[in-house]
Amino acid sequence: MIRKPIPARWSLALGVLSVLVLLAVYTGLSLWQHHRNPEDTTIPTWSQLAVGVKQILEPSARDGQRWLVADGKATLIRLFLGLLCGIAGGIVLGLLMGCYPIIEALLVPPLSLLAKEPPTAMLAVFFVLVGTDTEMYVAMIAFGILPTLSQTVYLGVRDVPAELLDKASTLGASQIEIIWSIIARAIFPKIIDVVRLSIGPAMVYLIAAEMVCGDVGFGYRIRLQSRLLNMNVVYPYLAVLAAFGFTLDSALRLLQRYCCPWYVSGEK
Repeated sequence: MIRKPIPARWSLALGVLSVLVLLAVYTGLSLWQHHRNPEDTTIPTWSQLAVGVKQILEPSARDGQRWLVADGKATLIRLFLGLLCGIAGGIVLGLLMGCYPIIEALLVPPLSLLAKEPPTAMLAVFFVLVGTDTEMYVAMIAFGILPTLSQTVYLGVRDVPAELLDKASTLGASQIEIIWSIIARAIFPKIIDVVRLSIGPAMVYLIAAEMVCGDVGFGYRIRLQSRLLNMNVVYPYLAVLAAFGFTLDSALRLLQRYCCPWYVSGEK
């Protein structure tokens, strides 16, 4: 039947099976490619990947830095600062637009327009306005996620039943109390959902910017090593990015489950 739940053990088993199938497909492609060309580096074998992992974990002979540590530190700082600015700005603007018609009329049109503008297409603008330091990456991520996030929060505020707001106002609650105690709590689980959906685009914007102008970071290292066809280094970097994104998404899901059990149970 449609949307009929399956046992938890079956869900876990199918998830593990899908990962095993993916690994098996990669192994088969790697063996086939190396059978055709033993010197191939585009689809490295597991032994070649092990060499690449060792290379990114050990100190570099050139500067003594561990690539994964240096690149990971730079990328994570840029990502978290950009997400923090974009999420904070999006929540504030979304609440204001949803609560006050004047601000709604003023901000909805430009934000709707900016939401359709690809941040990567505005790299030159960010270069001119904020340079190429950390501020540029933070501004790019914030600009990329803020318009969509603010509109999602705005629509969530509009969905809050007017009866709740009227009852709170009748009982003597102030505007700030209504926004914080009723509206913010009602849309909090949706905010977590939209933040989860923003992680992927934010990482895309950051990696693209690092590939263009970075001198450290995951995007810079992937660009540099892909030019040298050192895919045994590129693939582990991609795996780390995927693992980080999955971990952050899982943490947000746990936060939603802990803080908003009514919302999670309502989805089932």
